[in-house]
Amino acid sequence: MATRLEQRRDGHELLDQNRRFYDRLWSGARLVDPQRFNTWPLVRTLLPESGQRLEVAPGLRPRLPLEGTQFVDISAPALARLRLRGAQVVLGEVTALPFADATFDLVCALDVVEHVEDDDGALSELTRVAKAGAVLLISMPLHPSRWTSFDDFVGHKRRYEPARLLAKLAQHRLVVERSAVFGMQPPSSRLVDFGMWWLVHHRERALWWYNRALMPLGLRFQKELQLAPGMVAMGEVDEILLVCRRRQGTG
Repeated sequence: MATRLEQRRDGHELLDQNRRFYDRLWSGARLVDPQRFNTWPLVRTLLPESGQRLEVAPGLRPRLPLEGTQFVDISAPALARLRLRGAQVVLGEVTALPFADATFDLVCALDVVEHVEDDDGALSELTRVAKAGAVLLISMPLHPSRWTSFDDFVGHKRRYEPARLLAKLAQHRLVVERSAVFGMQPPSSRLVDFGMWWLVHHRERALWWYNRALMPLGLRFQKELQLAPGMVAMGEVDEILLVCRRRQGTG
């Protein structure tokens, strides 16, 4: 079993890996407005009329409105671009959010928890800063058997077995109200392998093509989110979007 020192070292190494990757990615990227994502119709229904809202690790792909949302990210280049657009930003990590308990009515953390060593710490922080009854919008990649080189390259720590994911959410006082199939990763493993070869051997050119061509195409051909009550059948789902409610109590 890993010692606490080894776990902290692994966590720091993973954080540094993620920061290097996303600093480089966001340094050459354009900010995409939240209204361009297929999450926007859902987000509009979740926005509190007068409450506080937080988005963690948006990079330059925020899903909540820039105005009136507090953003936290590990990437200084991303935060600088968000600040230029008038957003409230702070440099920080999902496992140590710089906010008081029960501050926010809506918390968004897409493609975040799978990137950190201490996912329980991340979920604890997300629920800690959320008010009782607040909505948390979270996404998770599923099925360890579907692990690819893409997961390694973007800094994923894990994929979740569906049963373990449900147990973990319940442990952190999160009730799943709705869910949908999510994610923009190509379904073809050959296409992923081809993209990975370019990222490894011609990184700058590959990132340029991703930001200037592949990302716009992905946005254009997004599928409408098909939200279902509770949990969708997860057997063939690569990534899931969860609309959760933070329940009352501490147990």
